[in-house]
Amino acid sequence: MNRFLLTVDLNSLIFFFFSPLTKIAPCKSHPKRPLLGLVLTPTRELAIQVKQHIDAVAKFTGIKTAILIVVATPGLLWELVKERHPHLSNLRQLRCLVVDEADRMVEKGHFAELSQLLEMLNDSQYNPKRQTLVFSATLTLVHQAPTRILHKKHIKKMDKTAKLDLLMQKIGMRGKPKVIDLTRNEGTVETLTETKIHCETDEKDLYLYYFLMQYPGRSLVFANSISCIKRLSGLLKVLDIMPLTLHACMHQKQRLRNLEQFARLEDCVLLATDVAARGLDIPKVQHVIHYQVPRTSEIYIHRSGRTARATSEGLSLMLIGPEDVINFKKIYKTLKKDEDIPLFPVQTKYMDVVKERIRLARQIEKAEYRNFQACLHNSWIEQAAAALEIELEEEMYKGGKADQQEERRRQKQMKVLKKELRHLLSQPLFKEDLKTKYPTQSGRLPQLTAAPRTGESALSCLSKQKKKKKRPKEQQQGLPQPSTSAE
Repeated sequence: MNRFLLTVDLNSLIFFFFSPLTKIAPCKSHPKRPLLGLVLTPTRELAIQVKQHIDAVAKFTGIKTAILIVVATPGLLWELVKERHPHLSNLRQLRCLVVDEADRMVEKGHFAELSQLLEMLNDSQYNPKRQTLVFSATLTLVHQAPTRILHKKHIKKMDKTAKLDLLMQKIGMRGKPKVIDLTRNEGTVETLTETKIHCETDEKDLYLYYFLMQYPGRSLVFANSISCIKRLSGLLKVLDIMPLTLHACMHQKQRLRNLEQFARLEDCVLLATDVAARGLDIPKVQHVIHYQVPRTSEIYIHRSGRTARATSEGLSLMLIGPEDVINFKKIYKTLKKDEDIPLFPVQTKYMDVVKERIRLARQIEKAEYRNFQACLHNSWIEQAAAALEIELEEEMYKGGKADQQEERRRQKQMKVLKKELRHLLSQPLFKEDLKTKYPTQSGRLPQLTAAPRTGESALSCLSKQKKKKKRPKEQQQGLPQPSTSAE
């Protein structure tokens, strides 16, 4: 049986290439066996997921998946190609090339090594019998720049056919490829409930906390920047919500550990940048919260696609501040959606308590962050002084060493704030009959003004609300009035 290497993330790529091969006899006799299959993904997490799926498919076939296919992100793969690694020195025999999340992979300004790799595969190392497959949920999604920009730069409007032609050209697909488009016009699946909250920027923390407290479950919160993720993580920890994080500046092992833990825990919050937006199949994610509205419709579709998977129900909630309105309108214009999607119901009588908790938590989080930065500074300056063999003066330190009296005052104030917050957190925020497992458990959102009755699904309330809105029109047409009973 022909055996070829299967590996995934960039760090383990080197390990699997060199370590296992020295222990497997068939590969010793054929150290330069060519590569037959190559799968390219934009993130390491997605690459590992692909590996796991291949493992499952090949489980009873006798195929040793550890040496069957290379699954890799482009960067290090290109380095190994340039170094003429034995398994990658002759890619002309490649029989199958898969580019997952293809529109992202060939996007201008990203994955420069992939362009070089594809150019090589389609020139000197082109195999006319190679099968090339590309996948993405947004392959045929087209969003246009404003008309004034198109006229100014003399850019022609692009349709689905033109976008696909350009994509095929970049990837190097020859002839007329088969295109299978399973996407809906709206871009999102029918089982996804989309909703929004309009608020001021500094109120987003309130509504995020309110939602997470009211609807426990597996919630994935997206933000556009790593700094925002770090701030939210510190704030929620102060509020006794222990979120997991996922962003590009984390060590790979920690990223994978957090993903595994998020998939294992039923009631858990994952704060993530768009590194988690594409392709990841995390079971039973009930809620996707866009703390910051994504910049493009593609990102919105991929983020929202982390929930409502495989006919399951899910909820996508956008927190729309003044700075998000432009992006929100662009997304819904591109997806041809009605901008008047349902507002998420908020029980205003609880917001005063929420505001007080957030106010205290912000003060504590800022003070702790300031102390953390001071410790980092002091540690760095002490190491530098030791290396230079000089003595430090007190005013060169930040925090306690520079002014002991001021530091004691701050610590005393911090204790008061923490005690006050602990007292608030010890009190129930909602009445027991308000909380429900999660708002998508019946495919509908709760009603805007009243809490769900005991035993009533939260989403069934929105169904009644929608029927009430339709009633005047139906009455004018002489149609029977819809029932308002819970389904």
